[in-house]
Parts: sequence; C-alpha cells; structure tokens
Amino acid sequence: MQKLNSVNSHAELQQRLADHGGSGDTARENGTKHIPSPAEPVDTVQCSSRKMLVGLDILCLLVASIPFFACELKAVKPYKRGFFCGDTSITYPYIETEAIPDSMLITGGIIITGLAIAVGECYRVRFRGVHSRAFVSNLYVSCLYKELGSFLFGCCVGQSLTNMAKLSVGRLRPHFLSACNVTYESLNCIPGTYISDVTCNNNSNTKIMEEARKSFFSGHASFAMYTLLYLAFYLQARLSWRGARLLRPLLQFMLVMLAVYTGLTRISDYRHHPTDVLTGFLQGGLTAYWVAFYISSMFKTSRPDMSPTSMSLESPLSSQQTVC
Repeated sequence: MQKLNSVNSHAELQQRLADHGGSGDTARENGTKHIPSPAEPVDTVQCSSRKMLVGLDILCLLVASIPFFACELKAVKPYKRGFFCGDTSITYPYIETEAIPDSMLITGGIIITGLAIAVGECYRVRFRGVHSRAFVSNLYVSCLYKELGSFLFGCCVGQSLTNMAKLSVGRLRPHFLSACNVTYESLNCIPGTYISDVTCNNNSNTKIMEEARKSFFSGHASFAMYTLLYLAFYLQARLSWRGARLLRPLLQFMLVMLAVYTGLTRISDYRHHPTDVLTGFLQGGLTAYWVAFYISSMFKTSRPDMSPTSMSLESPLSSQQTVC
C-alpha cells in the first residue's frame, strides 16, 4: 500500500514538471520569452499624430492665404496713390466686359491643372507601382493629397503675394480717370503738377473705384502663369512616353502660350499696364518653379531607405517621403 502511494506521488510530480517544461519548451521553440507588460495605446498615438500633421498642413494653407482673403474681403483698403496732371497712361476708357473674367480664370486654372494632376497620379499608382512613406496608407489618397496639396499651397502663396502688392502699391489702372468719371479739364489742373487726392464723380460704385487702384501687379497674369507653367513642369516630370518626341514640348508650349495670352488680354482690356503684366508673369513663373522643384516631389527620386522598418511617420506634403 505504501509502495502504491509512492508511485502515485512520483507520477503526479512528473506530470507537473512536464506541464511546466512544455510551456518553457514552447516558448523556447518560438524564440520568445513571455514577459507580461501593460498594453500600450499605439493606435491612439498614431491617430493623434495623423490628425496633428493634417491639421498642420491645413494651418499652413490658411496662414499663406491671409493676405489673399484680406484683399478679397475688403479688410484692408488699397493705398491711395496720386498722379501727375496730363498723365496719359490712366486716361483709357473703362470696359465692363473682360475677355477672361475672374470666374473663367480661376475655374480653368484650377480644373485644368488639378484634373491633369489627379489623372496622372492615379495612373502612376495603378500602373507604375509607386511607394509612399506618408502616414496615409492608401496610395491614391497619399499621392493626390501630396501633389494637389503642393499645387494649392502655391496658389495661396502666389495670390497672397499678388494681393499684398496691389494693396501696398496702389498703382492706378489705365482706366482710372474713366472709372472715376473725371477728366483733366474738369480737374482744372496744370500739366505736370502732382495731384495727391481727387474727388471722383462715381462714388456710388465703391467697388470699381477700389479696383481702379489695384493695377500692380496683374493677378490674371500671375495666376495663369503659375497654374499652367506648373502643369508644364508636371508634364516634364510625369509624361515619359517616348512614342512622339515632340508631343510633350507641344503641350508645354500650348500651356505657356495660353498663360501669355491671358496676360495680354489684360492690356487690351485696359485693366493693367504692360509692366504689371510682365511682373505678374515673372512672379507666377518663379512661384511655379519654387513649388515644383522645392516643395513637390515630382522631380525627386526615391531614397534608398524605403524598407518598411525605416519608414517614419511623415506628412503627405513632406518633400522627402515619397516617390509618387
């Protein structure tokens, strides 16, 4: 009887050791060591970081748009610049109908360029197999967010610079006297004398009078040159089809020609002086070059550390995080 109890105790002891040993063997086979640790809210931290980066991008767009909205919402009045009696550059007639109105300019510039960028990026994601280091997991959303975001940021910067110049310089448009409904004879001034202030006979339409003091520099010329030259840069970076060697240069020429035509219509409509249009072309072209080569990643190549283990959490607007 005593021998039977000893055998049972020995068997029970071996069973317990086998249970504990099996757990240890399983852990050793998996190459891991079980150490209990408190759960970390990883998903919550990543979600907060994503919201912060998106919010930062939106904040940058809003800050860059402050001068633009200050002018459009009439929060700041243009500088009241005088003129010399007998100055013929401000005696042209006022034409109500514009060859290219603001609505056509904004709609055409944003839709043409934005749609071309959207189609190009979706094509590259679908057929070229691009990579992305951004926190946005969807490649379509990441590439569209990045390229369209860079383009819109350039729009905000360019138009803010334009409106800031309009408000601070206050150069008179070529149709200023006609919009003011006065003549040099009615002013009874001596040719060559400087007139610092004039009482207009068209005070009923304050909008026309304020716009008559915003000649420098041309917003149409700068916006058209920025949007269409930016699209020309985009075609240079993305349109790699070698079937027709002259197709891409032809498209780029047509885009630049359309931008130049838009600016020239402002001279024929007596809305701007030639120097206003020329400055607008220069500002729009420089902004397009700056955004295309230093903010957007269309001309940037992939970095060697594109492995998943080396990817850090970056905004889609970052210029170093993606090749798409």
